[in-house]
Amino acid sequence: MRFSIHVTPRSRVEGIEADAATGLIRVRVTAAPESGKANDAVVAILRRRLGMTAGALRIVGGGTSRRKWVEADGIEEAELWRRLEAES
Repeated sequence: MRFSIHVTPRSRVEGIEADAATGLIRVRVTAAPESGKANDAVVAILRRRLGMTAGALRIVGGGTSRRKWVEADGIEEAELWRRLEAES
């Protein structure tokens, strides 16, 4: 499954805000957008929230942009939103 996210690097706190009604997923990370550090932090925080393994989640588009496309293997859309909104 592919979904888009909006990333805020160099945030004061890390976190995920998700709203299935609007389809918006915001990911805040404390890492700087240098040498892929922010992208690595984004993948790590999403993996923790979704309970996925390292190889099952990856950024497939927008590597240098705040708007990114993420691909997650082995999860249905309804389950993705349930997990993302669980702690929002």
